[in-house]
Parts: sequence; C-alpha cells; structure tokens
Amino acid sequence: MKASVIANKDFTIAKIDDRVYGAFLEHLGRAVYEGIYEPDHPSADQDGMRGDVAELVRKLNVPVVRYPGGNFVSAYNWEDGIGPREERPTRLDLAWHTSESNAVGIHEFADWCATVGTEMMLAVNLGSRGVDEARNFLEYVNHPGGTYWSDLRIKNGRKEPWNVKMWCLGNEMDGPWQVGHKDAHEYGKLAANTARAMRMFDKSLELIVCGSSNADMPSYPDWERIVLEHTYEHVDHISLHMYFANRDDNTPNYLGLSHKLETYIDTVAATIRQVKSKKKSKRDVYISFDEWNVWYHSNKKDREILDGNSGWPHAPGLLEDIYNFEDVLMVGLILNTFIRRSDVVKIACIAQLVNVIAPIMTEKGGPAWAQTIYYPYYFASVFGRGTALHLATRSPGYETTHAAETPYVDVAGVHDEDEGTLSFFLVNRHPSDSIETEVSLQGFGSGSIIDHQVMTHPDLKAVNTARNQDEVAPKKGEGARIEGDRLTVALPPYSYQMIRVKL
Repeated sequence: MKASVIANKDFTIAKIDDRVYGAFLEHLGRAVYEGIYEPDHPSADQDGMRGDVAELVRKLNVPVVRYPGGNFVSAYNWEDGIGPREERPTRLDLAWHTSESNAVGIHEFADWCATVGTEMMLAVNLGSRGVDEARNFLEYVNHPGGTYWSDLRIKNGRKEPWNVKMWCLGNEMDGPWQVGHKDAHEYGKLAANTARAMRMFDKSLELIVCGSSNADMPSYPDWERIVLEHTYEHVDHISLHMYFANRDDNTPNYLGLSHKLETYIDTVAATIRQVKSKKKSKRDVYISFDEWNVWYHSNKKDREILDGNSGWPHAPGLLEDIYNFEDVLMVGLILNTFIRRSDVVKIACIAQLVNVIAPIMTEKGGPAWAQTIYYPYYFASVFGRGTALHLATRSPGYETTHAAETPYVDVAGVHDEDEGTLSFFLVNRHPSDSIETEVSLQGFGSGSIIDHQVMTHPDLKAVNTARNQDEVAPKKGEGARIEGDRLTVALPPYSYQMIRVKL
C-alpha cells in the first residue's frame, strides 16, 4: 500500500501562531493542588510548586496557559485568591461539586508561569458576575499603580503589573451546565459591553468571546453568528471546544473524528466571514480552540463526586484519564488539523496540563510522569513552529460515520525558514498494513534527515504508569531516506511519527 505527498516551498497555508500549542489549567480536581502545587513534595520550590512537574512543562515549551477555568470561572470571585493565604476564604465550587481553598490565586499562578516560561491567558467570570468585576480584575493585573486595585496588588507583593494581553470573556456560556448560562443574545450583549469596558482601559488587549461548547450543541452554529453580530468589532477570537472519545471501542471510527473537527473549524470560519461581510468590517476575527483533548476514560469513575454523593471534597481525583497508545494517534491527528488550519486557528489549549485529562500525571508525594499523549504534543510544540505547508496528499482511505472517505495517511508539514528545517508529522490509521509514503520536496533544494521519531505499540490500550513510565514512548526511526528531492518512509500500521529535514 502506498501514499504520496507533495510539499512545495511556495504552497503555504499561514505562519503558525506559536500559541496554537497552548495549554489550560483549571481549579478542578488535582490540576492545581497536587498538580502544579504541592508544598510538602520533595521537589517543591519556595512557593510550593512541584519542581518535577515544572520541568516536564518546560520541556513542552508551552507558549500560553489559560486560567482559572473552565466551568470553575463562571462562579469564581478572583478576589478570593489574593492577600495572605490564612485570610483567604474557602468556597464551594458548584461546577465540580468540590470545595476551593484559594491557596493558589493570580499571584501564585503568575509566578509559576514565569518559572516554566509561559504567558498567562486569563478568563473573567461572566456567569455569576459581569462588567464591573472584569474591569476591576483587569486593573488589578495590568495597571502600574496609584489606584485602589493596582495599589492592592502592590500591597500584596507584586509591584510591576503583569500586562496580560489575552482575556477570555467567560466560558461555555451556551451550556446549560454553566453557572449563569445565557442565550446567545444575552451573552452577546454582555460580552460586547465587557469588551468595550476592557478596551477603554487598553485598546491593545486580545479578547476571546465564547463560541460553542461543542459541535453537537442545539444552538450551534447560530450561536456563533448571533454572538459575533453583537461582538465582532470588539473581539479578536471566538473560542471553540471539542473533546474526543472512543466509547464504542471502534478504533477506525475514533480516529476518523478529526474529520468532524475539520468540519467544525470550517463551519465557524465560514460564519466569521459571513458576519464580517454583514458588518462590512475590515477586521479579522480568528478561532481560539482553547479546550481540546481526548476525554472519556474517567467518566464513570467521576460520577460519585459530580453527583454530589461525596460531599464537597477539596481537590479530589477528577477527570483523570489514563491515556493509551490509541490516544497518541488521536492527539497527533488533532494537532495536524490545527497546523493545517493555522490560517484561522491562532490559539489552542490542550485541556488540561496536569492530572486532569492531561499529558502529565503526578502521585501525591511521589513521581510525576509523561502520559502517552505527552509525546505528540511535545513534538508539535517544539518542532512545529514556522509556516504550515499546503500539502497535496494522496492516500487510500476508508469509510467512517464521520466521512465517506477518511485517508489512512494523515500528514502535516512545517517549514522553519529561519532554522532551515522541514518537519513532517504523520499518522497511519491502517490497522494492519504498513504504508510506503513518498514526499516530493519541491523548491527546497537538497536536504538530509536530522531526526526521525516513531511511536507504535502492539497493544492499542498500553499505558504509562508511575512504575512503568516508558511503556509507550517514541523510539528512533529507521529506514527513512532522501534521494534527490524525494523523501520516502514506511509508516507501520497504527503509528505516529515525526521526520525532520535539514535543508
């Protein structure tokens, strides 16, 4: 079985925004407490942040982290997380039926971001709160001094403002599960008013308005159209969320979900263009895909807590999906889709970063380790910077419930002109056949392979654990070669790989 790809230097999609490799941390389960923050851990720094987790995050080169939610933000009072810890209130979190100690707030999160080398992307509460709290939070975070909120920040130990540029106007406000859920017109008006107020403070802010929580919502895609009609001139991005599941244990169909993702992006991109035309606007609005990941493994286990049968525990284990090799392929396909749609997707956040549906897991007082999905995320984030190539791919395919023709070979290519490299990320969806793949490198000149990493495993359900952390891990690839302007490589069945070429 064979596939072919044409990569032409002049056929490009867009410069990839580095923030498409962003991440997300919510006050949910053990993401923050026992995730990034565990003051009694042997690796903890002077601020109580786990050093082993910070090191795994730094390796990912995460450009931005969205915080503090998520469903949590829709009933969150940001003021609870400032000032002396011993004076901070404990609150009930209605979203996840837990209690919140507020031991970690904006100061602690900002310091952690500086430690791991990432930027903050903050969300304001437009569920139980509104314009006033949003503008006060913004003033606290970004104003130099001489006002009530900025002077309070200084009093709390931070003299210089953080100058956060990215702000989310609420979270999943289309969802009836959300505290303060609103219809599209209600939310659109509130978001527009909030955006106007925040822009009165700083016109250079990047504001992100809520799109649909998923493509199966009954209000989709009218939600996007209505909300953008209210907010188009005041925002820069509209957010989309999507989670991926193999509930029927049907791997071919599961791996076909990337087609549904592409359709979702295409539909919202078309809606953006429609509203832009209706408004006669010269502005462009882009997509912030600020929640995405595989999520289904832990659903049954979580019901006891989410149904309220466990009281209001603090930082219980919730949404702790243990990812397998099959999920490596799915995450690789999602990232390839974002690269190919880098013309409209400018921000994306894997949800989440630690413990909660995350590439990194921890044990309380014990080790931290990379889950299986850590690796495709790592390869894309570290080596997928540059310009996305418009590839012409021909591959045999198969039918799924999502599309009549899903190609077995899925590939994304990135040209880093400054470094003089090409990076290709390839997934073979075929369950039993190796596929000989030829990539025609047109206009790039000569080149040599400098890195080839392969992920494959005989057991699709194989996982990494604290005691066996490398059961599913990349290995050095063999057999890829360049002859003239032709790169050839064999893709084993059910495999993910990255090939880098030095030009």
